[in-house]
Amino acid sequence: MVINSDLRRALVEHAKAELPNEACGILVLKNGIAVEYRPGINEEPSPYHFKLRPGSPLDVYLEDDGFELALFHTHIFSPPRPSRTDVELSPAWPDRPWLILSLATGELAAWKIVDRDIESIPLTSA
Repeated sequence: MVINSDLRRALVEHAKAELPNEACGILVLKNGIAVEYRPGINEEPSPYHFKLRPGSPLDVYLEDDGFELALFHTHIFSPPRPSRTDVELSPAWPDRPWLILSLATGELAAWKIVDRDIESIPLTSA
């Protein structure tokens, strides 16, 4: 997965704006390259978990136009690795990459979660 500095900055800005709670949203990809970030709403604001509501109900239909959607959220205190809660939530977002930003370290990481198995996705900057 490739993400440019402008989109990474948008993720960080949204994350900081949502403090002290986790931020969440949708990263729009084309052929593995991030092309847009669509901030979402955390319906259950908390520093420890999130429940994503897309900013627009139409966001999920971007897949019909050939885009891939990645789920983005933050971890306030912990590393950018899927938590037990994330793994439990993963069936709600099947077959989509997860992008996690740790506000404790500034590290950004991408993951695939399938049937409780967690696999790292290489993440590069553009």
